[in-house]
Amino acid sequence: MKNPSPYLKMRVLGAVENTKGKSIRKRIKKVAKLSFADEEGNMRKFTWSTISTWYYRYKNHGVTGVAVKNRSDKGKTRKITPEELLEAINQVRPFFINNRHTKYDIYRMCIEKGIVKKEQLASTTFYRFIREYDLLNDDIEHNKKRLAFSMAHANELWQADTMFGPHVKGPGNKMVQTKLIAFIDDASRVICHAQFFFNENIDALITALKAAFYKRGLPKQLYVDNGSIYCSKEITLICARIGCILRHTPVRDGAAKGKIERFFRRLRDQFLSRKLDLTSLETLNKQLTHWIEENYNSSKHSAIGMTPINRFAMDTRFINFLPPNEANDELFYAENTRKVKKDSTFSFKNVRYEPPADLRNKTITIRFDRNRLDKVIVYYKGHRIGQAKELDLVANSKINRKGKQK
Repeated sequence: MKNPSPYLKMRVLGAVENTKGKSIRKRIKKVAKLSFADEEGNMRKFTWSTISTWYYRYKNHGVTGVAVKNRSDKGKTRKITPEELLEAINQVRPFFINNRHTKYDIYRMCIEKGIVKKEQLASTTFYRFIREYDLLNDDIEHNKKRLAFSMAHANELWQADTMFGPHVKGPGNKMVQTKLIAFIDDASRVICHAQFFFNENIDALITALKAAFYKRGLPKQLYVDNGSIYCSKEITLICARIGCILRHTPVRDGAAKGKIERFFRRLRDQFLSRKLDLTSLETLNKQLTHWIEENYNSSKHSAIGMTPINRFAMDTRFINFLPPNEANDELFYAENTRKVKKDSTFSFKNVRYEPPADLRNKTITIRFDRNRLDKVIVYYKGHRIGQAKELDLVANSKINRKGKQK
């Protein structure tokens, strides 16, 4: 029986308590041979391992331990989002002539081209996504009523998105498809930053976001889709720290980010159509930066009647720039909480640290670089206390009780 009610579970556990036996194991095995009537009068039997699980959950957590719990991720996608699948579908559609293809043909092409991995997306999940989000219906976006809009000043709103890029020689001299992460300012149409990466992950997003903030200042709003990296805890924390509102587009509504999508179209037509040097990711990004600054940001934009960079410069007085210093770099660090022990130490990644102030028995927040653990910054009640240092038992033994060196 799937998900029996707490009422039925408690009846079974009551039988365990009242059954004779020298050990709990023997009593449970006796009960496993019995049948129990559920609320509808149907007779049910349960294995001894199932009853054993209920029994120990009840002993440890009480009635709540045997209550039916729904999965926290029920109804959510864990390995791929509808937006990521839609991007994959758009990548393979040009391979089919006259739209003569089935759903399975699209799924197979996504797997063969390496855009989606089979372990990432089963065929049944693919069909469910197609059905729930109508991903093959091109009329959905076209039929939506839309109004042209633009923010009044630069950095009031940025749009961000990811695009599949060219294949570049990667590790082991293998050709790897790149992913482009880009940010565009809504008012000026200036490209705040764009960069190709081998992987679309949290580290790539933080790298691009940091570069964009230092180059163009801090946005008041960031408009993104529902991709996994754009819904991550890390980007939510970063936006909260700088006071930026993180907004997400409706599912299956790529046109909501029309400005960044038009930039991607222009980039495909004018930049990717060139004969590019694809020998390394660094070389590709240098060519991209040159094209953006010399051709895109410095060319007249038909929608605003001037160059994006000049339009951006008009609003310099409204822009909050981020000066480079150590404290600002910490805006992009990961975050965790720790309890300081009575000996004024706390543990992180199997290393014991000492906070820079007396915070015994306090719960602190620590910030750290995800890729470098040589620096751990301590925060308490939202205030930066300073950098923690690794515990040195020998040095501490030379300090007397008054805190002076012996």
